[in-house]
Amino acid sequence: WFRALALGVSFLKCLLIPAYYSTDFEVHRNWLAITHSLPLSQWYYEATSEWTLDYPPFFAWFEYALSHIAKYFDPQMLVVENLNYASRATVFFQRLSVILTDSLFLYAVHECCRCINGKRAAKDILEKPTFILAVLLLWNFGLLIVDHIHFQYNGFLFGLMLLSVARLCQKRYLEGALLFAVLLHFKHIYIYVAPAYGIYLLRSYCFTANNADGSVKWRSFSFLHVTLLGLIVCLVSALSLGPFLVLGQLPQVISRLFPFKRGLCHAYWAPNFWALYNAMDKALTILGLKCNFLDGTKIPKASMTGGLVQEFQHTVLPSVTPLATLICTFIAILPSVFCLWFKPQGPRGFLQCLVLCALSSFMFGWHVHEKAILLAILPLSLLSIQRAKDAGIYLILATTGHFSLFPLLFTPPELPIKILLMLLFTVYSFSSLKSLFRREKPLLNWLETIYLIQLVPLEIFCEVIFPLTPWKQHFPFVPLLLTSVYCALGITYAWLKLYVSVLTERTSVRQKAE
Repeated sequence: WFRALALGVSFLKCLLIPAYYSTDFEVHRNWLAITHSLPLSQWYYEATSEWTLDYPPFFAWFEYALSHIAKYFDPQMLVVENLNYASRATVFFQRLSVILTDSLFLYAVHECCRCINGKRAAKDILEKPTFILAVLLLWNFGLLIVDHIHFQYNGFLFGLMLLSVARLCQKRYLEGALLFAVLLHFKHIYIYVAPAYGIYLLRSYCFTANNADGSVKWRSFSFLHVTLLGLIVCLVSALSLGPFLVLGQLPQVISRLFPFKRGLCHAYWAPNFWALYNAMDKALTILGLKCNFLDGTKIPKASMTGGLVQEFQHTVLPSVTPLATLICTFIAILPSVFCLWFKPQGPRGFLQCLVLCALSSFMFGWHVHEKAILLAILPLSLLSIQRAKDAGIYLILATTGHFSLFPLLFTPPELPIKILLMLLFTVYSFSSLKSLFRREKPLLNWLETIYLIQLVPLEIFCEVIFPLTPWKQHFPFVPLLLTSVYCALGITYAWLKLYVSVLTERTSVRQKAE
């Protein structure tokens, strides 16, 4: 059945090859050209296109490898000066490269399914936890539209992450550490979940035994294990960054990877705390103008009509700096890390911490992309088939998070595609998890159900009603603003609910012994 699922989703991906693609398509075409046409010393300096290379070196080498296959499809795509080049052969090659590299994701999902215990054995294959997990991961709506319509290479990157999680669950700690270290040098956004990996490896691998009460046995510390982990991190980092260190270009590489000049929010507000903060600033500004507390001539026009500019200028509330977001993120992550250390619960505790680290970084990070929500949704899938409480949180987070990705696909031909795929995935998620936990209380309470149902009229308003109103000319950002703020409420709720669940959870005697 796993092969059938994998073949089915691969066929769907092939059908999406002619679909709309975003500017990310040109980004990756440009990176193919840069890495193929220029020497290593110019990779992180080339700026002919505005889409400069800003991923870590392993991803640059990945593009370099792809470019040597791309030249057989259309060599013109590898010319740096050919900006916005998109021949049929180029589109076909880049789409196909995403589909083929997803094979790593397929393998990683298979390995994760092997880690699931068979306590909830079912006669019907459709009700088996492993089958449900495979569908939730392989057919994940967000990953399908972001990679195979919008265009990115998240599939094989999440494959690396899920494979590292599977190896840790199998107690193959060094393999898991190696895979995650490699992943960080492919895409540095995964540094968000590095605290979960670091603490779990320290607690489970570097300390080899626990006391009867579950606390760490300090005498069990293994210097050899720490050394091995350190060697893995150092060797992978040397392989990735070493050439640029020799060239004296490391500061340039770092400046490309962490461009703090970009502003607090992405062009489309990710549905996080800062979206609510920005919306509150707008609301207070409007109220201040009506009550004559603010001088309208001193308020930047973009603050009231642009709505989606990257350099958002706060009018009433204090402006936010990168340092402030870093402090907020650190404080938000801290309780989950403490729980992982003081309340060890094996692989499940690690997954909880990983999801909370991903969500906390999404909630408070600097210049967060809306697509980063997948970093929490995919690992939460592993928890959703184990406990009813986690299944309920997953349904809220996945439904809201996936809906927040709708504005990425704004062309009319893709409207029925995204709605149909979203409906199919959401209906399956609800029905399968409800069936899996049918002997327990309902997964969602009435308030949570009403919140999710309200996404339907919100979509109708944004896609059908608003474009027919005169507001579209003067306030074009309103649909994005409403989507961002409404989804931010749901994601914040799911984050808080998961945190409460983790903090109030009791550790069993068996878990303490482990």
